[in-house]
Amino acid sequence: MKTIAKIKTDFPTKFGIPRQSGLVEELKGTIIFEPEFRNSDAVRGLEDFSHIWILWKFSTASSEKYSPTVRPPKLGGNTRMGVFATRSPFRPNPIGLSCVKLEKTELTENSGPILHVSGADLMDGTEIIDIKPYVPYADCHPDAKGGFSKDGSCMLLDVEIPETLLSEIPKEKQAALRKVLELDPRPAYHNDENRVYGFGFAGFEIKFTVSNGTLHVCGIEKTE
Repeated sequence: MKTIAKIKTDFPTKFGIPRQSGLVEELKGTIIFEPEFRNSDAVRGLEDFSHIWILWKFSTASSEKYSPTVRPPKLGGNTRMGVFATRSPFRPNPIGLSCVKLEKTELTENSGPILHVSGADLMDGTEIIDIKPYVPYADCHPDAKGGFSKDGSCMLLDVEIPETLLSEIPKEKQAALRKVLELDPRPAYHNDENRVYGFGFAGFEIKFTVSNGTLHVCGIEKTE
């Protein structure tokens, strides 16, 4: 399969990225096509759709050894489920699927069409192998069962960020950062109140601890 495009996002590593697409609509991304596919005809009509499907390659979680079961973080990392009953990145073929909102299609002279999206759960530089429109009448199933995912329910954390630290982050990215933190970036089986966690976001290193259901940001340092 050919890589048709790459996406630019605020996450240099996979830690901190929401576990599903669409959970943080404030997260922005830009899809830039590879030179071979920089043709505006290829996206003709796409602007009439509000959402798109992205098929992409896992770049940091692939494994040559196949296992029929995995341990989903949603279940605490201790219970095994069939790999095809999960969205684990450890699959026979390292392919991911995300549904994102298409904010706009920009036609440029040098880079061809650029897709501006929101709600992406992809690491910066992720290779995209296909893009398809989201078709509501066929793709939306309101009565679908959610299995062990419990219909997407999750426990949000309270987030405390000192204003002196928050002011380091550009204002247009502050809401996205707060929602990413509310979703609890830690693996589901981590519960060490003394541990300082950290992840990259928009050119900054975000450091935090979690205790009694509250996430405390203890450091924001510029990395770029």
